[in-house]
Amino acid sequence: MIYKRSSALFAQAETVIPGGVNSPVRAFKAVGGTPIFVKEAKGAYLYDEDGNQLIDYINSWGPMILGHAYEPVVKAVIDKAKKGTSFGMPTEIETQIAELAVSMVPNIDKIRFVNSGTEACMSAVRLARGFTKKDKIIKFAGCYHGHSDSFLIQAGSGAVTFGTPNSPGVTAGTAKDTLLARYNDLENVEELIAANKNEIACIIVEPVAGNMGCIPPKDNFLQGLRKLCDANNILLIFDEVMTGFRLAKGGVQELYNVKADIVCFGKVIGGGLPVGAFAARNEIMNYLAPLGPVYQAGTLSGNPLAMAAGLAMLKALNNDADIYNRLAKKTEYLHKGIEQVLSKYNISHTINRVGSMISVHFSKTEVVDFETAAEANNEVFKQFFHGMLKEGVYIAPSAFETWFITDALSYADLDKTITACDTFFAKHN
Repeated sequence: MIYKRSSALFAQAETVIPGGVNSPVRAFKAVGGTPIFVKEAKGAYLYDEDGNQLIDYINSWGPMILGHAYEPVVKAVIDKAKKGTSFGMPTEIETQIAELAVSMVPNIDKIRFVNSGTEACMSAVRLARGFTKKDKIIKFAGCYHGHSDSFLIQAGSGAVTFGTPNSPGVTAGTAKDTLLARYNDLENVEELIAANKNEIACIIVEPVAGNMGCIPPKDNFLQGLRKLCDANNILLIFDEVMTGFRLAKGGVQELYNVKADIVCFGKVIGGGLPVGAFAARNEIMNYLAPLGPVYQAGTLSGNPLAMAAGLAMLKALNNDADIYNRLAKKTEYLHKGIEQVLSKYNISHTINRVGSMISVHFSKTEVVDFETAAEANNEVFKQFFHGMLKEGVYIAPSAFETWFITDALSYADLDKTITACDTFFAKHN
């Protein structure tokens, strides 16, 4: 494939945008090469500025669960835009999407809309601290909750030490209140709680991890977190920015039958527009201003275009009784097909899958946390990424990102993807 225009556009972008991109993973630093500039998309396909068609497995990092340019969402946005794009005042559609979301998700009474997943997670942690009147939080290595200061923390020197900043601009004072645990390791979490007794406000977790590739929770991991939180007056926050409305109507809470105290949303809930949200039971949400003392605000929160897109998306998912079954079957089909290819060529691999999220880890060992994900062969992944791209298949340009399956993918698209995988390894094995 030819990418002359993408290369020229990237060079132009680099002169006025840091690194040429507005979010770092887009820059292809993890895989090398020049980013692809998209011109348009429809259904399961991307069309780049050079006229290439690509089967899309990132789907705007999750929200395009029903495909690009999904007609009911597009129509809802156009109709709403004709009446005004922003007011800074309450609108009826905010209540409509809030009522629908609350009806779909277990264990929540109220929801507040913000403008990104980062903002949702940041606000949820502030709310947890205000509600519990405690300062420290536990997060897990490899789980990404946005670029708020509290979350940009790397490991300390031992199991009970504080983390340290892993980005300039994050202060040591902020880092001291963030404790870093190992994903899927309840014993490690217990150690942190014991070493910081009565000081921890919340545990925040991606209940199905997607930012170190797809990593499912081990049996009883989420249930164990729930028990630890109950026993120690700690709030449990599920970051369902990726998984909310994607793995089930009620997200991971429904899928694994585990209750969270606060749930964060993004991606699907916005139908492709910039939206985030956080939700909880009345007792917690009533601590937010203007009802309570915890302040949170946003000029464009509840933007009518974003609310229209999100409402159309949630209605479509809520009214389709088979959507999650179809998605899971397509993902399983892709899983089995790629696994057969990798086994045929004796390629070391682990494929993780939950619902419509899937990752191929080029690793000999089971991938259960950030440490085991980091042990995978990233050089093979880089070659694999570019090999698939050459065959017209666009996967996440990082070994540490999950793939997202859309209902717009046909089985012919899945077969083409599996064939592309076979073609690559036939040439490079």
